[in-house]
Amino acid sequence: MTIVQFLIVGTALFSLGLYGVITRKNAVLVLVSVELMLAAVNINMVTFDVYLGDTLHQGQIFSLFIIALAAAEVGIGIAIILMIYRNRQSADVDELNLMKG
Repeated sequence: MTIVQFLIVGTALFSLGLYGVITRKNAVLVLVSVELMLAAVNINMVTFDVYLGDTLHQGQIFSLFIIALAAAEVGIGIAIILMIYRNRQSADVDELNLMKG
């Protein structure tokens, strides 16, 4: 397989994630779309790491950091969404005006 095929898959995943972030109203689905975008970034990082023949494997190391960041983001994001749902009985992004005075 060539680098172009991997970049097309990464671009398609990122585009689907971006579409989900822009169009979804449910906060959980927005969170899933962000995870999809992070997966696309990981694919691109590893692809460029292999293509450039980096002996330090920096792309793969950064991908591990992104995976750890994504896990932390999911944990905190789900906790925030659950607290908002308990207080508002809705996880709709359009109705989240808790920060307004």
